[in-house]
Parts: sequence; C-alpha cells; structure tokens
Amino acid sequence: MIYTGCISKKETTTDGKENENYIAQVESLIGVNPNITVRKIDSILPGTDTDERYKLLLTKSKAMLFLSEYDSVRILLDSIENHYNMTNQEGMADYNMLSRVNNMWGNFYSRRSIIDSAIVYFRKAYRYSSHMGASQSLVDISINLADAYVRSGKFDMGAYWYRKSLLLSDTLMIAETKRFPSYYGLAQVYMELRDYSQCDHYYDLSGRFYDQMLPYEKHIYLNNRGNSYYYRGDYPKSLEYFRKIMQLTDKRKDMDFERNLTKVNMGEVFLLMNETDSASIYLEDCYSFFKSINHISALYYIETQLIELALKKGNVKQASEILLKAVKPKMIEPNMLHIRNRYLQHYFEEKGDYKQAYYFQRANAFIDDSIRNERIKMRSAEISLKYRQDSTLMKKEVFIKEKENQVIVLRQWITVLFLGMLLIISASGFFIIYRKRKIDMKIWGMQADISSLRLESVRNRISPHFIFNVLNREVAKYTDDIDKSNLVNLSKLIRKNLELTGQLSISLADELDFVRTYISMQEQNMGDDFSYEISTDDRTDCKDILIPSMLIQIPVENALKHALKIKEGNKRLWIKVWKNDDMIRITVTDNGGGFRPNSANRGTGTGLKVITHTIQLLNMYNKKPIQMKISNVSLENDETGCEISYSIPEGYSYKIRK
Repeated sequence: MIYTGCISKKETTTDGKENENYIAQVESLIGVNPNITVRKIDSILPGTDTDERYKLLLTKSKAMLFLSEYDSVRILLDSIENHYNMTNQEGMADYNMLSRVNNMWGNFYSRRSIIDSAIVYFRKAYRYSSHMGASQSLVDISINLADAYVRSGKFDMGAYWYRKSLLLSDTLMIAETKRFPSYYGLAQVYMELRDYSQCDHYYDLSGRFYDQMLPYEKHIYLNNRGNSYYYRGDYPKSLEYFRKIMQLTDKRKDMDFERNLTKVNMGEVFLLMNETDSASIYLEDCYSFFKSINHISALYYIETQLIELALKKGNVKQASEILLKAVKPKMIEPNMLHIRNRYLQHYFEEKGDYKQAYYFQRANAFIDDSIRNERIKMRSAEISLKYRQDSTLMKKEVFIKEKENQVIVLRQWITVLFLGMLLIISASGFFIIYRKRKIDMKIWGMQADISSLRLESVRNRISPHFIFNVLNREVAKYTDDIDKSNLVNLSKLIRKNLELTGQLSISLADELDFVRTYISMQEQNMGDDFSYEISTDDRTDCKDILIPSMLIQIPVENALKHALKIKEGNKRLWIKVWKNDDMIRITVTDNGGGFRPNSANRGTGTGLKVITHTIQLLNMYNKKPIQMKISNVSLENDETGCEISYSIPEGYSYKIRK
C-alpha cells in the first residue's frame, strides 16, 4: 500500500505570555476540530500587523491544511513569510517563527506529495530551530523530515532522522507516551524494507499509546499498520485496520482527506482479492474527491488501480483510455511506481506487447534490488553502530570500576571525619540556634513596642495641640452671655478627641460625626459665606468601615484655618465618601485657592506629617497600602482648590503584629 500520510503535523509554540498561551490552546483544538479553530481565530484576529496576528494566521494555516484547503494555506503562508522576511532585513530575526513557517511549508508540500520541496523546507525549519537549542520543535521537525525521506525512497535517511528524534527526546527527557510518532515512523521504514519482525516491534511500541493519540495520529498508525499486512499479502488483516479507520473518520467531518485516502487503499485490497465490485465502488467514490482538490499523486495511484480493475473485467479498451488520460506527476514514490509497473506489465501482456511487458518487469526487478540494497545498508549501519556502542560502553565500565575502588577507600576516610565533625557541628548548631531564637524574640518584641510607641507619639503630637487651640479661642471670646451650644460642642469635641488619642482606628461614622461637630464650632468664625457638604453613597456602611483616626479631621482643620478663613467671597468645603470596587475612596476638597507650599499662612505642617507617618506605619503591616494624594483641582467659576484624597482597601488591618 502506498499512501501513508505525514508522520507528524505538529507545530510548536512558545509559552510565557498570556496571548501565546491562548494561541497554544486554540492550536490544541486543530487535531480535534479544525473548523472550530478557524472560527475562533477569525473572531479574535487583530487588524493591525502585529506578531500576534501572524501567529494566529500560522495556526489558521495549519487548520486549513487539515481541511485540505490548499489555496488558502498557500495565501496565508505567503503573507506570513513576507512579513518575517521584511523583519529579517532589519536585523530582527525571529528564529521561532521562521522555523514554524518553514515547517508548515514542508507539511504543505508533503501533503501535496511534492517531497523534494518538503525536504528543503523541513531542513530550513530544523536549521532555524537549532538556533534556539534543543526543544520539542526539533523533535517534531526531525519526524517530519524523516517521513519525507521515507516517501522519497531514502530509507536510510528516514531511519536516521527518526532515531535522531528519539535521541532528542532522551535529551529533553520527553515522556515515553509522547514518542509514538517516532516508533510508528521506524515501523514504516522496516515495512518498506520488508523486515516485518522489526516492523511489528516498533508498531507494538507505538500501539501501547493508541488511546493517547489524536484522531489524525490514530489514522496514521492504523493506516500504516494496515499497509504492513498488505505487503505481506495478508489482505483480510489489512482490511481490519482500514475498516477501523473508516469507523474513526465517519464520526468526523473534518477528516474527509483521511477517509478518502483509506477508500483508495481498501479499493486496492479488494482488487487484489478479486472482489472487483467492491473495488470499483471504493475507487470511483474517492476519485471524485481527489479530483476536486487536484491531488495529482492520489489521482495517479487511483488511475493505476482503475487500469488493473479494467483488465480484471476483461476491458482492455477501457484500460487504454484510462492510461491515455492519466495524470503525470513530477515525482512518483518508489512503492507507487512499483505497483504501476506491475499493472502496466499486466496491461501489455493482455495487449500482446511482450517487449513492453518485459520492460516493466525489469523495472520492478531493479526497484526490488534497490530495496534489498537499502536493507543491507541498514543492517550494516546498525551492526556498526551497535559495535561502536558496545566498545564504548566496555571502556566506560572498566574506567568506572577503577574509579569506584578509589572512591570506596576515600569514602571510608571521609565517613570517619564526617561523623566527628557532625558531632561538633550539631552541638554548636543547637547552641547557636537557641541563642539566635532568644535574640530574635527580643528583637521582635522591641520592634512591636517601638512601632506602638511611634504611633502613640504621633497621635499625641496633634491631640494637645488641637485641644489647646480650641480652648484658647473660646476663652478669648468668653462673656457673661455664655453660648451654651458652643460649650456643649466643645465638651463633646474634647471628650471625643481624648478618645481618639489612644486609638489606631475608628469607624468612618464616628470620624464624620467628630468632623461635623468641629465644623459646627468653626462656622461662626467662617462667616455667612461659608458652607460645607458631607456626602456618602448608598453602598457605603460607615459604621462597619474602619479608618485611621483623625484621617478626615486634620485635612478639614487645615482647610478651614489656612485656606478658607482668609478667603474673600464664597467659602466651600466638600467631603465625599464612596465605594469603588474593593476600595473606600475619601476626598476633602476646598475652594481656598489650592495648596501653596510657600504661602505665609500655610501653617507648620504638623497635621499632614501625623497623617503621613500614621499611614506609613500602618502600611508596613498590610499587603495593600492606604494611598494618599494631595493635588490642586479646578472648580467652577474658574476657582482653584486643594483636594486631599485617600484610597483605603477593604479589610485593611490596624493591628501591629508581633
């Protein structure tokens, strides 16, 4: 049987980036359903000339090859190759993509049975991939190259590249379950050489992993194994494997090529079994398919069978007509030529032209001699290789034994020294670890205490400062007509301030209540032009949200004292609280002319330092930090204001861990 198909249709991908991982996922669908792959790629294909676009186009070309859309494959590969050739001219060679593109060209020509071109492109792909070191792509390309050499009749080169793929698999420590393409490739080589013992050995090795194969890999395995029984003349056994392929491909619409390829093979088997009606059905059915895709090699093979079918039916005239109109491939595989010669010999015998019949008989004898010579060359090469391996192994074993004896003596001395040193080191190690743990525990305790003291010190710097400022102002205004409302608010303010001094955090509701009390006491000093607004969104439950204490009060105090108090005209203050994703956002905004570091009325900056130090200290104990930002903002009426904004993560911790 001639048709075996490509041993491997693999394309390798890089990993590491998210988009490349997605491309790899899409590419993994090709062997299962190439139509889905094409649709997915078309839905996400970028419109601009990016590397991602051409990687997706390369994957699409592979899917189109599975669907036998050869014109589309050629157009896609031409556009990809043109892009990367232009890139190379700028000194930016992408060896990975150049390797993959050339590998796809090789698969394209191999599928079209233009084997010489396939070999050229596979070799270029291997050369580009070699620049990146040993990789899975080298294994895949080696298998493709081996298959091409086998189909061109160079069985020694085919065996060489299959074995090279196994050697690379050893280097990369690729699992045995992934090596079956190399195994059934070597089986095909030995089948071509009619060494059926070795052929079955390698088919049995690959058959262990049949369940792990993709559908197209199962087709290759079953087809080639069926061919091995065809060459032995065991046609019923051969048909068993071909019928399994029909069961496999009948469930998959995307395997039309493989299904019709199997019909060709089944047609010939029925022909050899003299079941001409069955042979006629299968051969005529698949002929129309290969005619539609203009597959010259397949048409040549089918027409060869149709010539013999006509002769078996006693219709020499029909055989002559088929031969007259037959296609003429540029390259014919040796086995296909052997079958054609055998049938042409029969044809000329039926016509009584024994000279031509003898000519084709001699041509086949020459092919048989070539196969025998190839078998002898293979045997000689294997014996020579095995001898070199055995000699090398023997020398290594003698050298290893000598070194082992030296190592045994040295190991005895080392053991004694090691045990003595181990006792000393163990005792010293336990003592050092014990001392270090005690010191570490002291350091951890001191660090926690220092952090707490630092925070308490920061908090105490602002509380007395704030309280005495308020008291001094209220005492200065005190008259016989006491404003009871102010005194009540002042009392509340002092009490709340004393509570806040000893706390790292308070609820957002308490902080806003404290701020409202403070602003109400300042309203009389601010004048009638002053107004403020405190707003929270519906999603924010202020009672359940913790914030650092005085986080809002200090910016409010600064805004009133250093910006709005001296401002002419309308004085506005906005406090906004809202929830955005997993963050609590807080802004304090005024229309006092913006933040001016060099202003004479800017104050000492103590309050902002307290906030900054507090946030820095607490952020040390949280993965997600509180973020603080001070900026000048443009307001309506061409006014400029200062805005202090905070972003507080949900679940922020205010514990100083020890």
